[in-house]
Amino acid sequence: MSTATSSALAAAPSSPAEISPEALRAAGELIIMGVPGPELDEATRAAIAQVQPGGFILFGRNIKQPRQLRKLVDELRAAVGHEPVITIDQEGGRVSRLREMGAEPPSAKQLRDRGDLELIHRHGELVGKQLRLYGFNLNLAPVLDVSFDDAADNSLKNRTWGLNDPAQVVRNAGAFTRAMRAEGILSCGKHFPGYSGAGIDPHHELPVLDRTRAQLEAAEWVAFRELLPEMDALMIGHALYPDLDDSGEPSSLSARMIDGILRKDWRFDGIVISDDLDMGAIINHCSFEESMRRAVVAGNDLLLLCHRVHMVVEAARAIATLPAEVLAPSLRRVRALRARLAPPAEFTDEAVRSLDAQVAALRVATLGDEAAATRSAEDGKRSPVELY
Repeated sequence: MSTATSSALAAAPSSPAEISPEALRAAGELIIMGVPGPELDEATRAAIAQVQPGGFILFGRNIKQPRQLRKLVDELRAAVGHEPVITIDQEGGRVSRLREMGAEPPSAKQLRDRGDLELIHRHGELVGKQLRLYGFNLNLAPVLDVSFDDAADNSLKNRTWGLNDPAQVVRNAGAFTRAMRAEGILSCGKHFPGYSGAGIDPHHELPVLDRTRAQLEAAEWVAFRELLPEMDALMIGHALYPDLDDSGEPSSLSARMIDGILRKDWRFDGIVISDDLDMGAIINHCSFEESMRRAVVAGNDLLLLCHRVHMVVEAARAIATLPAEVLAPSLRRVRALRARLAPPAEFTDEAVRSLDAQVAALRVATLGDEAAATRSAEDGKRSPVELY
């Protein structure tokens, strides 16, 4: 743990009773929380009222029908006293939450293999239109990792825009992102500093990558650097990079990685979002409260609390123990982001049907009739991210 991290954590008050309601709500602005089910239950509603989170992330468990989804999003927006981030993973293929109630868009790999930028642009456009229709304002996409091995068991299968070619990632992910952002949906590039060389899935355990900075600059970081000006946010993955940080901190909890490389070296002043702090890479090595505090001290502006939703008040209380000067830069950036969020589009059943038909047509144009008729398996054998 770095000296700065240790100092900030040591300055936290020891008694939770010292936390005021105002401080709790300020801390809550740095949390993006999951929701248990397709309807907003009273316990979750009460926790939201107390914490006033900065945003919400939805998964397959929250999605049943088009009108149900829009109603849930509208209720979440009304439950806080500010315009919240409403986000989702709508990448394509298996990591497409909206496939729960409609056509499955082609995956990044399928589109990259087809090699038609017009189809990639169309995919980004349709993702943007669909998300606005349901009330979302930020997509946790694009994936900017480059694939070294499409069969690697590191959670990236079928999700990458380039195979052993960073320029391919830049070209394809850039086309997707520009089309999506033109529809009013903000972007989040992921998963810096890169899962490309990981041999295990961080949903299960913490990967260790023996990659030097020179190697990263030549491969994994090419797309991040090139597309950084177009990213509204960057997601920090969970991995150990001994060459970049010899303190033993995973990248998502590393001030050297976030404040040092992203903020000081790259001069990125956009939002930094932690990957889900409920993943095995973190919970197997760090207590709940410590992971929340250390993530903020390291420089994350928004923390993803996707599955232990019932602990959101505890998360906010942990963050609220940090000194005000530690929270201030993140609060500034989060509030600036919220000022840029686009309002939902008008919801109609006709729009739902039209967009779903266009996604289905895009799938056929990318894969052909026979392959398009076969959806991705739903067995979770690749990674839990595919089933959430």
